[in-house]
Amino acid sequence: MRRSLVLVALAATSMVALAFLVPLAIVVKDSAYSRALSEAEKQANQMTPALLITRKPQEVRQAIRFTRYGGQGRLAVHLSAPADTLGTSHITALDLEEAQKLARASTVERPDGVAYLQPLATGESIVIVEAFVPNEQLTHGVIGTWGVLAGVAVGLVAGSVLVADRLGARAVRATRGLAEAARRMGQGDLTVRVPVKGPPEVKEAGKAFNAMAERVRHLLAAEREVVADLSHRLRTPLTALLLDADALGSGPGADRVREAVQGLEREVDEIIKAARSGLRPDEGGTDAAGVVRDRLVFWSALADDQERPWTVRGADRPAPVPLARTDLAAALDALLGNVFRYTPEGTRFAVTLVHQADLVALVVEDAGPGIADTERAVRRGASGGGSTGLGLDIARRAAERTGGSLHVDRGPLGGARVQLRLRRV
Repeated sequence: MRRSLVLVALAATSMVALAFLVPLAIVVKDSAYSRALSEAEKQANQMTPALLITRKPQEVRQAIRFTRYGGQGRLAVHLSAPADTLGTSHITALDLEEAQKLARASTVERPDGVAYLQPLATGESIVIVEAFVPNEQLTHGVIGTWGVLAGVAVGLVAGSVLVADRLGARAVRATRGLAEAARRMGQGDLTVRVPVKGPPEVKEAGKAFNAMAERVRHLLAAEREVVADLSHRLRTPLTALLLDADALGSGPGADRVREAVQGLEREVDEIIKAARSGLRPDEGGTDAAGVVRDRLVFWSALADDQERPWTVRGADRPAPVPLARTDLAAALDALLGNVFRYTPEGTRFAVTLVHQADLVALVVEDAGPGIADTERAVRRGASGGGSTGLGLDIARRAAERTGGSLHVDRGPLGGARVQLRLRRV
């Protein structure tokens, strides 16, 4: 933007300067030419009194020498015939003949200058007084004046470019501040505001940004309170469910129910804390391999009850990813929950960690019927099985927070394969 303003100012001012400079240069040259011819006319007229008094060659030569042009060899008097030319002449006989026929003041262009011819009628004859102006006199002072005009033009152009650059810098600073504020807001800083300054359009944009930021802050605060309140309302049925689980007595089934209820209570607590704290940067990171091992301990009990064969590979090596442990666990639970929800009992599944140089791929695949419409499956709220349709979206958003992605296709087991690609720390 700043460079564009400078280029526009440079182009516009240059055209304006040229529009004035070229005519002025022509006027200066014509003025110098006219001034030189006017001086030649004065020098020629100085011979008029002497020629009216006498025609004697000696006296006319003496009068010529007394003039400035005569002393410089640039003045001549042509009497009735070419042989009667006195002084230094710079014209030809043909030029003289045409001047006598014309009977009025005229000029003759020569390679080294211009000859001014002034006719003078004395009695029955016409005397031609010739004053010669060399080329250097015709252009005397023109080059210097042109230089001054060029300097003025350059100064005007430079001044306009400087002013445009300063105005552009002011506008650019304001827009950069607006862009920086937008970037910080995109990173979760809802307190950022921009100073309302700069050109009128940028001021309007700044006011609109500040109003939007304030509105977003209020909306998110209200949304967090609603989520926290709704999550808190789940505590009452959870407490009742936990009491009922305790009444089941002992045994593997009862222990599994109690563990599931306790896990659900922990998740509700995490939701309340996250809602109350608002937007915050992701935690330092976690070991994806450790999360896989821990969550498979929970899901393996249910898999054994449903006689589901399962395997895990790649979880024996550390796999650090820049994602909070709770977020990664929620994403993996969403993927494994889909396997148990949408495949028949006894269906095989596998969890694999693929270690690469810049990312870790968490792959969950099964031998079920697969996903018919993979594009619809990853859209938020879209579900073909009567659920909320948020499972794959939770996993996708977790992957994108690390700079990765989620990919759904059909795997080697014959069913759905979901790849959660996580960028490494």
